[in-house]
Amino acid sequence: MKVEKPSGIATLPKTSTRVVVATTVMLSFISFWKAAAIVLSDLASSAYYVGGIAETAIGKSAPWFILGIMLFSYAVRAIYIESCSMFVRGGVYRVVHEAMGATLAKFSVSALMFDYVLTGPISAVSAGLYLAGLVNESIVYFHLSASPVDQPHFAAGFSVLVTLYFWRKNIIGIEESSEKALRIMQVTTVMVVMLILWCLYTILSKGYQPVPFPAMSNIKFGPDALGWLKGTGVSAIPAVAILVGLGHSLLAMSGEESLAQVNREIASPKLKNLERAGFVIFIYSMVFTSLVSFFAVMLIPDGERQKYLDNLIGGLSMFLAGPMGARLAFHAFVVLVGTLILAGAVNTALIGSNGVMNRVAEDGVLTPWFRKPHRRFGTTSRIINLVAILQLVTIVVSMGDVGMLGEAYAFGVVWSFAMKSLSVLVLRYKMPHAREWKVPMNFRIGGTEIPLGLILITLALFALATINVLTKKIATVSGVSFTLVFFLMFELSERYNKRHNAVISHAGHEEEEFQLQASDELSTEVMKIRPGNIIVAARNPSHLLPSCCRRRKGRQARKAPHRARLRLLDRPGTDRGHAEDCPHRDRPFRFSYARRTGPRGRRCVGKTAGAAPLVVP
Repeated sequence: MKVEKPSGIATLPKTSTRVVVATTVMLSFISFWKAAAIVLSDLASSAYYVGGIAETAIGKSAPWFILGIMLFSYAVRAIYIESCSMFVRGGVYRVVHEAMGATLAKFSVSALMFDYVLTGPISAVSAGLYLAGLVNESIVYFHLSASPVDQPHFAAGFSVLVTLYFWRKNIIGIEESSEKALRIMQVTTVMVVMLILWCLYTILSKGYQPVPFPAMSNIKFGPDALGWLKGTGVSAIPAVAILVGLGHSLLAMSGEESLAQVNREIASPKLKNLERAGFVIFIYSMVFTSLVSFFAVMLIPDGERQKYLDNLIGGLSMFLAGPMGARLAFHAFVVLVGTLILAGAVNTALIGSNGVMNRVAEDGVLTPWFRKPHRRFGTTSRIINLVAILQLVTIVVSMGDVGMLGEAYAFGVVWSFAMKSLSVLVLRYKMPHAREWKVPMNFRIGGTEIPLGLILITLALFALATINVLTKKIATVSGVSFTLVFFLMFELSERYNKRHNAVISHAGHEEEEFQLQASDELSTEVMKIRPGNIIVAARNPSHLLPSCCRRRKGRQARKAPHRARLRLLDRPGTDRGHAEDCPHRDRPFRFSYARRTGPRGRRCVGKTAGAAPLVVP
């Protein structure tokens, strides 16, 4: 198998580590069920806190607004499916960059980073509030002499610990496992089914109080719900009141960007499986998130519900029909599931923000300082450190106030959605070629296509974004400030890179942090390994074939006893290689190489952090 080694590749320094990976892909493709589980690990977590936040702002009719947002989320998801049908990386940055240029792309990704920075704190704080609620309920039930914990401060301390834990894991190089996400969602589904059935039984046996329809007489705005509109009388206009209510419920569909991130890993047929994943996500999140809000209003008395707005599902579990012991046990199960899914959202926020920043770095926006890999683990630790520090500062400033976090969080969510929708609309005319999939409701007038569905979604998102700016002072001030700071950082960093690259180009050389070099064959000569060392085909990095790594004094280097079956791809879908037989039934393994450490043995070097490359037959 001959592959010409590209000319002009810089020679690696002698101190560098050479990692040999024999593979056609760096991803193992996943089913649409696992893709949906990854997205739901982020999206479904909002069910734990959005009901309380919305009711605080707009009163008992909040579940209807949450239901409206969940129905609207299907339209927003259609935008992501169309963008992913055009680009493998169909996220906000890529789509806005293609449609409206680099400047607006940097603005959009700055708002998206605000979303990611808030995702971790609001999820961790919510988990801490649920845990604190369980502790206090247990103290009362078991008649313990301990004093009840202060829930906001307990939640803030818990959030700091969770954030530090996942910060460390991401520095080391945590592997994002679709299998783990699927298992978490399976456990969550058990809890959701139990909750729905138990709530229905309680309604039949004890009755319920109705959820008021969102008429003007039933919408009761909280003291801070109107922001700069307070006292203007504009909120008396029904259309404005409905927009305000929807704006305060917008967090119910946070996490949609994860769908674009996971698109690259979905198995073939990719687009069809993406549609299936989107439908599963829609049904699951609509049922879970909206029903929790409805059941909370129906079953928890008005006088008691105010105590549980930060801990809504936990409070709901305590007002179900049945013995107190069973309700407390189910409350513990709710907290366990909530901790799993909300902690997963903290990790998703770190992974997602790191991925977005690295994507921006690929376009030369960030300076090499940000991209400098960790000396031991090889991860982009400086980006992870930056995001973790911002999250910790957010937790300390909020001191466990989930309402404040939710208000600020909405800014990044709605503006990233709005810019994404506008960009897909622009691309309908800028790149009018046929797409595999389009947002529905399209018709033609003459030779011009009118994407009515896309236009209506875009207008709705910008209306929600505008009303959020007017009604959420904290979100507007903090969101605009954060976005401008990040945008300025991107601008200055890109200008520095352009000047630096001009100097490098004039000098005629540049060294990347990681250099990819292709070779025509795998041998000790090609890899420039010192005589006496051997190349090892390793299936498990923890057990690197000790029989092959031992060396007797005076023995010459020998070839690895395992042969790989390889296929090189010139571009996706084009085979330009040939295969050799593999005696191990094409099972995945990893290539590494050994270096002598003493007369009786060797150690293998070049393990990649957090990666398990596959050899694909």
